[in-house]
Amino acid sequence: MPTATPLKKIPAAAAPLAEDYTLRLCEQLARWRYEDLPVEVVRMLKFFLLDTLGVIAGAANAPGIRELNQRLSKWESGGSATGLIGKRRYSPPSAALANGAAAHALDFDDQHDPARVHTNCVVLPALLATAEDIGSVSGRDFLLAYAISTELHARLGLACYNSLGKGWHPTMVFGTPAASLGAARLLKLDAEGMRNALGMAFHQTSGSAQSMRDGVISKRLGAGFAARSAVLGAFLAADGLTGTRRTLEGNAGLFALYERDEVKTDLITKDLGKHWRITEYSFKPYPCCRCNHTPIGLGIQLREQGVKPSDVRSVEIGMGNVNWLTVGEPYDVRRDSVVHAQFNASYTFARALSDARVDLRSFQKPAISDAAIVALAAKVRAVDDPAIDPTAIEPARVTVTLNDGRMVEVKSDTVKGSPQEPMSDDELLAKFRDCLDFGVGAQRVDADRLADAIMHIDSSTDVGATLVGAFPQTTPSNRG
Repeated sequence: MPTATPLKKIPAAAAPLAEDYTLRLCEQLARWRYEDLPVEVVRMLKFFLLDTLGVIAGAANAPGIRELNQRLSKWESGGSATGLIGKRRYSPPSAALANGAAAHALDFDDQHDPARVHTNCVVLPALLATAEDIGSVSGRDFLLAYAISTELHARLGLACYNSLGKGWHPTMVFGTPAASLGAARLLKLDAEGMRNALGMAFHQTSGSAQSMRDGVISKRLGAGFAARSAVLGAFLAADGLTGTRRTLEGNAGLFALYERDEVKTDLITKDLGKHWRITEYSFKPYPCCRCNHTPIGLGIQLREQGVKPSDVRSVEIGMGNVNWLTVGEPYDVRRDSVVHAQFNASYTFARALSDARVDLRSFQKPAISDAAIVALAAKVRAVDDPAIDPTAIEPARVTVTLNDGRMVEVKSDTVKGSPQEPMSDDELLAKFRDCLDFGVGAQRVDADRLADAIMHIDSSTDVGATLVGAFPQTTPSNRG
């Protein structure tokens, strides 16, 4: 007699959230004060400012950024906020768009690795534009709003643990509502006003991962779209317009609509204001998709161990499923796309093994079409490794088959720039100076002036004027 197949155990449904979950969250955030921020959180926020303003400057000539600023300048001849590249005056939403796109254009911006969110390409442009419009925003008020947005962005990304795997771009989808909360705080809205700002931002929230998979310019604009929506939502809330009330918990809210209720909600509220996710962020040592960073580090390691491109018959890169979906397709030089190169494990590994480095100049034209690099990239194959957690961003293994038949395998479970393998203060400052030189031709004295303004931002009486005033003017360049 056939044995009955046991029924699959159906996971118990998550307990429904309270109908006022969103409001309770906003009430908690509205009670935060600058004095509540730990010293290490304030220090990290200053390094976010340093890193993000550096990468904005570095993107002055990046494909898409000049064109975006030219278009915005045709439509706007003045405003209460500043597009930092070229010091153009825009409305706050347009300034947030321009600066957010620039901050994300080089794919050199910070990331919370487990949450898979780039935060400061959305949050900083939104808050800077808001602060400029308000005027005379103190450094302490700015840093408090900055902490609110950054902490919530990380927590939303952690709670919605497979958003990228579903096809969303978490930087945008969670960045828009998170940045709106900080902007609302700068506008001194109460908890109800913050809820309206959050709801108004959610009503504009979007962001597909298809642009990164297709390797197109719209990918780098996404952070700007999110920052723009956050600013607009916060100001409309300040004007008394109402937004969705059950933004997170509603049956058509963020958790149900975007995440299919696959959300670990305790990661949003548990120990909020006591255990800080801000200190868990990573800074990028290489200007490309974070999914590439462990293979890049392994490529540099192999080169330092004596493996040369001429020795290589083939390479296999094993990575988790989400990383593989994001950067695992073969490198297609015919696309002549910087974004495609930034989001390609074969190209970036070939660069690392050939040059023993990957930097801003690795993703310029005609470097992305270099015949020797393209030939080596053709020998590299990325695979979805079932032995690696499908959503983990850090682990990767590289297996090199040499021309003489020998095989060399290296692997790592950590990634450079993360809290487990951090960049030093000197490395971060060197990156900042290089970005300013690369993008706007800034002299070291000008870079150091901006760095000094950032590191003393808590004593500023007008953050908008301080940061915009210290940001170097663009020097014409033909780098593209």
